[in-house]
Amino acid sequence: MANVEIDRVFALQQANIWKMKTSSAEERRARIIRLRDRLLQAGEEVADALFQDMGRPKVAMPFDVQNCIDTANEAIEKLNDWMAPTPVQPNIKDPSVKAYVHYEARGVVLILGPWNFPFHLCVEPLISALAAGNSAIIKPASMAPATSAVLSTIIKDVFEESEVAVFEGSSEVANALLEKPFDHVFFTGSPKVGKIVMAAAAKNLTSVTLELGGKNPAIIDRTADLDAAAAAVATSRTMNNGQTCLSIDYVLVPEELKAPFIEKMAAVIKEQSYTGAKFDSARTGRFIDVRNFERVRGYIDDAVERGATVAFGGSSSPNELTMEPTILTDVPSNADIMQDEIFGPVTVVMPYATADEAFATIQRHGKPLGSLVFSKDDSFIQAFIQHTTSGGVSVNQWAGHYFDGSLPFGGVNGSGIGAYHSIYGFKAFSHERAIWHRDVNPLAA
Repeated sequence: MANVEIDRVFALQQANIWKMKTSSAEERRARIIRLRDRLLQAGEEVADALFQDMGRPKVAMPFDVQNCIDTANEAIEKLNDWMAPTPVQPNIKDPSVKAYVHYEARGVVLILGPWNFPFHLCVEPLISALAAGNSAIIKPASMAPATSAVLSTIIKDVFEESEVAVFEGSSEVANALLEKPFDHVFFTGSPKVGKIVMAAAAKNLTSVTLELGGKNPAIIDRTADLDAAAAAVATSRTMNNGQTCLSIDYVLVPEELKAPFIEKMAAVIKEQSYTGAKFDSARTGRFIDVRNFERVRGYIDDAVERGATVAFGGSSSPNELTMEPTILTDVPSNADIMQDEIFGPVTVVMPYATADEAFATIQRHGKPLGSLVFSKDDSFIQAFIQHTTSGGVSVNQWAGHYFDGSLPFGGVNGSGIGAYHSIYGFKAFSHERAIWHRDVNPLAA
């Protein structure tokens, strides 16, 4: 039955391609406004769903919804500029020759959402897809069923199936969708599943945007504000119970600052995640499922067996799927926690003697999604940028390059392919079509 419905909706959207592609800025803006206006009423229902799925503390307007509202408002404001042809200076020195780039919708796109932020990491790329003139099919994460159901209801409230549709269900539904010849696939999730998505897309020569992850480092230099650094790293590990693609996996800190850094980070964790002297999991949320709880619990146990020290925290509840934010030190390089992305409330603190030693450590851990630098010394910051690689870098504030929204957000190789946010999202869902003219004015109204 699922395959029959997928065939039906996919055919509807294919039949609607040219209407979507040739839609005006006003028509695209109207679709985004309808979605934005529905999101303005969705705070409570999304908050309830996130609480059911992940124990996320309830707020009147979750970040997940507000982020999408902000994204929609930017698209509404800037869409005319984004859609405008971009003139290019031709190499041929002939005044009758003109060239420009035309931004053409890709067509029917597939958006595969993750479980850790199951609402906004479906809706935010959808807004970019709509701005570019595409129709879309969304497959939300089955591991977050309450949020998936809310998302499906909102999309049905706002769109015809020929514009946007949602298919809920297990990985079998995702696999069935990946068999279709979509014009673009946008996936957020793990590198392991990213390889599966990319392989499936290759069968139809479908372009992809892959938003993945990695072992994100933070480096603190001797000129840094240690209090600010401790607060940033702690926040990255308590937000969403550490199940965040930009959470800091390990911190490199000068040897003489290791102890005071841990002390300051522990104090921030207590302020953020404790009620009185007791850890309060209601302030952090819980693991999405038993498998992920056991995976992260296993990282801690393996590291300790290999000689690591629990400098703070370490307790957990398998029945409640909760874990106290934990700081590990003296972790050997062959420990499991140093091989894989943690995706839980655990941070490794590693001392270093020289910047070159710290950079070499980061280089050994691949190409992460994001890096964090705390320093007041621009020469140190520039040396870090030149001697490491990552999808993005934030200096003196965690995830600034994500939350600002003006920069391209994406990974590199193992942490992702392609980028989005702002105009970069519009371009991710567009084909940049080269137009070359002689003896006409291609930019004339």
